[in-house]
Formats: sequence, structure tokens, C-alpha cells
Amino acid sequence: MNRHDIRFTGAWRAPLAPDAVYAKLADVGAYPSWWPAFRSVRQTGERECEFVIGSLLPYELTARLTPVVEDPVARVLEAAVDGDIAGSVRWAVEPDEHDGCLARFTEHVTVRRPALRRWMPLARPFFHLNHALAMRSGRLGLTAWAAQAR
Repeated sequence: MNRHDIRFTGAWRAPLAPDAVYAKLADVGAYPSWWPAFRSVRQTGERECEFVIGSLLPYELTARLTPVVEDPVARVLEAAVDGDIAGSVRWAVEPDEHDGCLARFTEHVTVRRPALRRWMPLARPFFHLNHALAMRSGRLGLTAWAAQAR
């Protein structure tokens, strides 16, 4: 891992069946309707899209997302990311011990935008905070959608 690499992990609990959460996460084009950090998603190919994300810090990231694994039986999604950030993202959705599921998230990317690369050594904690807030907005959006779906 070099100084421009960053890894994020997390988990969301949802009061929904794992298959429903997997389907919601697999529909990347609909993310802006329930996940505020996703400012836009535009289809650029049969299986590829470009997204713009932002959160608290005064910048947005643009990247292309290309699915690598879409396994509805195992409920695993993996994609390659290329643009202002480059790397991979993975979701794995599993039943939990309660009446719902747990969606685990892993992202490993290299920051490629020059302005952000310059700030990486000092701003890493702020990037982590910004990502945590973006993920929180997604978890809350998913929870609100789950409440409407019931």
C-alpha cells in the first residue's frame, strides 16, 4: 500500500431480506434516488456507468464503475473503479441473527486526482471522515427505503 492508497470497510444492518438489499445495491443507476452522496450516475456502456460522489468536504469525485462479480446467489457484488479514484469496491450481503441482513462493504482505491494526492499525507483522517459521512447517508437512505418497503 502506498501513501495514495486508502482502504475503507464497514457494515450496514438492514431490516430487510438479504435478497432485497442485494437487489437494491446491484441497481447502481438508482443510487442517487436514495443515497445522497451519489450526485449522479450515468450509464456509459452495457455494464458500465460513470458516477459523481460528494459529501462534506468541498470536492466531488468522478469515476467509472465496471462490474466484475454480480452473484445474486452468494449476494456478492464487486466492481472495478477508474477515474479520480481507481481500485475496487465489494459488497457482500448475508442474513443476520435478527430479522434482516448485514451488508459488508470493502473499498480499496488509489487517489488519482492530483490536487487530492498532494493533500493525502495530511488529509487522510479527513478523507476517512468524509467517506464515513457518505456511507452514513447511504445507510440512512437504505433504512428509509426499507421502512417504505415494509
